[in-house]
Amino acid sequence: MAEKLAPDKRHAFVHNGQKVFEWDQTLDEVNVYIALPPNVPTKLFYSKIQSKHVEVGIKGNPPYLNHDLQHPVKTDSSFWTLEDDTLHITLQKRDKGQTWSSPIVGQGQLDPYAADQEQKRLMLQRFQEEEYDLHGANWDLGRLGDSSRTESCPGM
Repeated sequence: MAEKLAPDKRHAFVHNGQKVFEWDQTLDEVNVYIALPPNVPTKLFYSKIQSKHVEVGIKGNPPYLNHDLQHPVKTDSSFWTLEDDTLHITLQKRDKGQTWSSPIVGQGQLDPYAADQEQKRLMLQRFQEEEYDLHGANWDLGRLGDSSRTESCPGM
């Protein structure tokens, strides 16, 4: 398969001088990365992913994030994991190829230049995937030598 064009870097959402989360996206998914506070047992962290909403927090405390998503996601293939000192949320886009300006509605939107660059990168990634398919990655090459196909054509 064609190699995916990975995001150049993660985008950061900063509020009052503090990084709330980082994120990036591919054609298929949006990834959100939240730094975990020290000295909190991992079993206390939680995340709820709904079609148009996400909630993240520590059990017994108000949610850290409790926001609507920029666009709908496929909940059955979206998930979260704990990786070292980071909570990683993978949101499967409902509409493949759609460019998100932020995971969260009204929070940390990309500036127009960054949004344009992100859209171009995703368009290139989509082109690479389609170009790969166009050049026979999924074709049944065994049928190319099948002479019975030409016999049924009129005038041959």
